[in-house]
Amino acid sequence: MKPYYEKDNITLFCGDNREVLPTLSEASVDFVCSDPPYGLGFMGHEWDHGVPGIPYWEAIQRVCKPGALMLAFGGTRTYHRLTCAIEDAGWEIRDCLMWLYGTGFPKAADIGKMIDKAKGASREVIGTKLGRPGYSLADNGRTNEVYGDLHNPAAECAVTAPATDLAKQWTGWANALKPAWEPIVLAMKPLDGTLAHNAETWGVAGMNIGGCRIGGPFVSQGGNNFDQWRSGEGRSDRPGIHGKLTAAVQSGRWPANISLDEEAATQLDQQSGQTASKVRIEKNFGRKDESQYRIKPVPGVVKDFGDSGGASRFFYTAKASRSERGEGNDHPTVKPLKLMQYLLTLLSTPTGGLVLDPFAGSGSTLLAAKLLGRPAMGIELDEHFCEIAASRLDSL
Repeated sequence: MKPYYEKDNITLFCGDNREVLPTLSEASVDFVCSDPPYGLGFMGHEWDHGVPGIPYWEAIQRVCKPGALMLAFGGTRTYHRLTCAIEDAGWEIRDCLMWLYGTGFPKAADIGKMIDKAKGASREVIGTKLGRPGYSLADNGRTNEVYGDLHNPAAECAVTAPATDLAKQWTGWANALKPAWEPIVLAMKPLDGTLAHNAETWGVAGMNIGGCRIGGPFVSQGGNNFDQWRSGEGRSDRPGIHGKLTAAVQSGRWPANISLDEEAATQLDQQSGQTASKVRIEKNFGRKDESQYRIKPVPGVVKDFGDSGGASRFFYTAKASRSERGEGNDHPTVKPLKLMQYLLTLLSTPTGGLVLDPFAGSGSTLLAAKLLGRPAMGIELDEHFCEIAASRLDSL
């Protein structure tokens, strides 16, 4: 199949991935990062009619190398179906990441409005939601900056008063909570032997923890967790003595399975307050050996981040700009580029690796890969979104 877009090691196919994937080479992809349909019928869009089933994930697995990792975004109501389909296709479920954001707006139905509508009662307009967070219009006059199209902003953002007594009684009741997080399923194609063998044979193994550490730096001094004993000051003439303790410098905290956006980070810090990281010493106590020698206590591991602030400093925070969607991008679920860059870095191999996005949308994964200088391949069914993705890629 001829690519829709091919430039700077970025390839985009326009078509059904069930038809495109069989044309790709087997075991050629190093990792997968994608935002598939959630099966929620999001804002009436046809492409979100269902969660991709087992055949999709089987076809994706065929083109992946053994040990390849995959991150797939899901919806809070349907991620269980997504996870089950991925697992039933032969992938191993390794974890579930959480992306927390503070920019979501409620999409629930107001019970009072539903009652008035059912009774045919006309409600008086007493205000508008325009200008509130989540209800600002972009330059085209109808696209919401956060979630999709507002076809009739005046009507859809109108604040109305209840018209009937029953509606007044039920005002303030709704059928859903405000969305504030999305699950990201982490799965792995089964290994070819051990992790070490897989790394040597296929160039794929585990996650790039060192490249995704949070904050820092901190110093780890020590390192001995084995039994140490001595037969006199400075002597090490018995098996098991590994010499002096070493010091290793690490550049930040181990990445967690939670990521935040700036607003979520701010809300978390407001709740946690400001704290300072203290020196923590992990003590390793000596013990008596079977011989006459008594073991000298081993110095502990000293960890000191030397930082202070709110609880958000323990997690990755994606700082996304409002302009990164690109002009004319009306895709309703665009992910922040900084978040996608972080996830691609986490999954990357020592040589970078080829990333596949089988549900490319408006191209955020491909843009993140281009910004990182990584080769990437995407597949998108909707030609309109392919056009947007190509335009965004050319704008970089």
